[in-house]
Amino acid sequence: MKDTDVQLLLQYEAKRQEQDVNLIASENYVSEDVMTALGSTLTNKYAEGYPGARYYGGNEHMDTLEVLAQQRALKLFSLSPDEWSVNVQALSGSPANLAVYAALVPEGGSIMGLRLDHGGHLTHGHKVSQTGKWWKQIAYEVDQETEVLDHDALRAIALQEKPNVIVAGYTAYSRIIDWDALRAIADESGALLHVDASHIAGLIAGGVYPSPFAYADTVMMTTHKTLRGPRGALIFSRKAYSEKINKAVFPGLQGGPHMNTIAGIAVALYEAAQPEFGVYAQQVINNAQTLSQALQEKGWRIISGGTDTHLFLVDTWIGGISGKDASDALEKEGVIVNKNTIPFDTKTPNDPSGIRIGTAAETTRGKTTDDMLALAERIDSILRKNIHDN
Repeated sequence: MKDTDVQLLLQYEAKRQEQDVNLIASENYVSEDVMTALGSTLTNKYAEGYPGARYYGGNEHMDTLEVLAQQRALKLFSLSPDEWSVNVQALSGSPANLAVYAALVPEGGSIMGLRLDHGGHLTHGHKVSQTGKWWKQIAYEVDQETEVLDHDALRAIALQEKPNVIVAGYTAYSRIIDWDALRAIADESGALLHVDASHIAGLIAGGVYPSPFAYADTVMMTTHKTLRGPRGALIFSRKAYSEKINKAVFPGLQGGPHMNTIAGIAVALYEAAQPEFGVYAQQVINNAQTLSQALQEKGWRIISGGTDTHLFLVDTWIGGISGKDASDALEKEGVIVNKNTIPFDTKTPNDPSGIRIGTAAETTRGKTTDDMLALAERIDSILRKNIHDN
């Protein structure tokens, strides 16, 4: 590379990724094949529009590629193309959620989503997000005692507020979601059910987490977390909503798609369809459960008492160290997590009471439950050392 400044930064980052233990729940490591697709000649092609209806010439192969990605996505999740469509053009999860609301929620309408500090996402209607500026958020919570969803309370809010859309699927919630219960609440309150499966997409694909497709009207998932693909998103929709969603993505919110990313997504979908991916997905959960239990046995409080997924929250403040200090201390020792609020947090998002830990990335690197036991020792030692230093 002639640009030595960028080349040096690439080398530094490659070394950092190699050396650090990556426990960021939103990250993973793509295969060499996915990386090849991302760095391919497809970067050069502008393909504004959809297959068979492009606004530029020279898109014969782009049409074939996009259709291939769509077919693989539907097949991976066992969806009939007569009932479901999938848009593969959304650039990432936040604009994908925005597209769903733009298509299905009227101006001044409402989105019912889990509170951000209880495990929801900014794009579930939080006030600092555009989704909370263009639409009203109706927030729901986890139960204060159990720290899991309270469906009776959720139902009562939905029946009173009558939201246009109920959002299920979260960014920091570690338990199995009862899709059937949420579908019933949506039906009773007259709402659509939108599932944000960004974090659990790979677990669903691997057959180790219940699928939401029999219950949802729309399902959005990012492709770069447990699905182990490039940074992008998929929007699945029942046929009744597909045309509106496609128009919301293009021309509503963006222009030409990133065809190199779509190629990378197609490769990741191919990889997720292989038998070994199910083994990987189960190992991700095994590792998360082992690590959370080991930390709990060392005296750290795990939110809701454990995990059914790839992630969990640790209440570090109860042990005498804030989430920010815990994250900083671990990073200095080469263990990367993120600070995170916990339900009913008394501290601020910039200096919260907890950290979020995920095992998808380290499982990709071949880590086992034995490694998780050793890692729990390391994390506990680092945190306790910094409590003493404070």
